[in-house]
Amino acid sequence: MKKKLLKISFVGKTNAGKSTLINNIIGETISITNKKINTTEDLILGVININENQIIIYDTPGINFTKDIKKQNLKLKKNLWEGLDQSDIIFYIVDSTKYNLNEIKKNILKLSELNKKISIIFNKNDLIKKTSLLPMIAELSKILKLEYFFSISAKKKLGFDNLKNFLIKNSYHSDWEYNNDEISNKDDIFITNECTRNAVLSLIHKEIPYNIIIINKVFKYLKNGDLKIKQEIQISNPRYKKIILGKKGNKIKEIRIKSQDDISKILKSKTHLYLTVIESNAKKI
Repeated sequence: MKKKLLKISFVGKTNAGKSTLINNIIGETISITNKKINTTEDLILGVININENQIIIYDTPGINFTKDIKKQNLKLKKNLWEGLDQSDIIFYIVDSTKYNLNEIKKNILKLSELNKKISIIFNKNDLIKKTSLLPMIAELSKILKLEYFFSISAKKKLGFDNLKNFLIKNSYHSDWEYNNDEISNKDDIFITNECTRNAVLSLIHKEIPYNIIIINKVFKYLKNGDLKIKQEIQISNPRYKKIILGKKGNKIKEIRIKSQDDISKILKSKTHLYLTVIESNAKKI
């Protein structure tokens, strides 16, 4: 059989469930999931192969630019539009529990400027009554003239078959861009760095997480199969020191344990994680 290809992107308001969807539809964790705004900083690409069909998925930053920290704004916007521009179909993901017609309308009209096919995915359908979804679809169909709507639960993996069948139906004859065993353009080091960034995002409730960089220094599998990782948490301001370390080092310990546990689960290897906090001028703390 001739090989077929399709490029899609998931876009929507932060925490609509984009990263959870991409992780679960691929079957591996490749994108960070967190409740803070714009946790997806990089343009993350995932790949699923279904028989002769290769589906390339772009997980883009959320549409929350007015609340972003200014220095990141340009990067986030660039990554968002890069992913959308390369896509054959754009899927706009809506949190079904937070339906907002005006917001959806505004964002869909903006996306329409790209002249791409657009479909809407209602996520978190396990948290609403089934009867409440039909009026939403009817309203959007009338106003936005969209043909296809999907109802899923990314977390519980409900509704995936209909979505996958749609992707297969819309794929076109083309050579594959990735090998059969490749699932992402991001490697394990990127994923483990993301785990630590996610831990910081989860455990520190200030703007600090958006001003740090995680740098891998050691990534090594030991003879017994365990994984040894050393990372640096680079901070731009010395005043972040006490907050990240916490009283008697308790906060950095929490960060290490959470990240270490997540890495162990994702890579299926017992992980030994070592963290060092340094300022941008490389002065160790």
